[in-house]
Amino acid sequence: MPEATQHIEGRVMVSHHLGDELLMSHAAGTLSEGWNIGVSTHLSFCPSCRARLREFETIGGYFLECEQVEPAGADRWEDMKRRMASPAAADPEPQIRWDPLLPQPLLSYVDAAGGLKWRSLGSGASQMKIPTSDPSTIVRLLKIPAGKPVPEHGHRGRELTLVLAGSFGDSVAVFKRGDVELADDELTHQPAATPGEDCICLAITEAPLRFTSRMLRFIQPFIGI
Repeated sequence: MPEATQHIEGRVMVSHHLGDELLMSHAAGTLSEGWNIGVSTHLSFCPSCRARLREFETIGGYFLECEQVEPAGADRWEDMKRRMASPAAADPEPQIRWDPLLPQPLLSYVDAAGGLKWRSLGSGASQMKIPTSDPSTIVRLLKIPAGKPVPEHGHRGRELTLVLAGSFGDSVAVFKRGDVELADDELTHQPAATPGEDCICLAITEAPLRFTSRMLRFIQPFIGI
């Protein structure tokens, strides 16, 4: 998948940002694929987080320069010279498509899955699971009808929720386009889409949600959330 991140500037005013831990892991290249999708998509909205990321990359580069490097053997140097002298086929430039809702790299994953395909969750809510090769996370798009809440739930691990359209509010704050909410297993909440526009979010979770409703816990394996 293309790793290019399209910057969405202009009228998007981001108020809720990524934490230092996620940005440092992204700078070090140690994030799993699912978390990388969430972080990279937020970075497309947020110049502040991009600036912080550059700081962490600069710090990481400094420590790399301080590492003691063992000199390469003569055979490795000769091999490198042969490879440099051989003409290499140029990789074709990736075709980066623009979409007003889905910035890169998220758009590439949706396109690879055949485009937006919503599956009903009941009560007007829908989801689309995004296939990845990362078994440690669940990546999905969620669409919540304007003015409607989702069921009260907690978390079995971390969750990153990034607003792509509309907005939602919970006991923590109100989150708008470009904002990210980071939750863990200590947070129980009932987010609700604000009136006027359906809320579409990108959600990255480490495990299925923990619903407080016994009925929802019963049907949870069937709705896949």
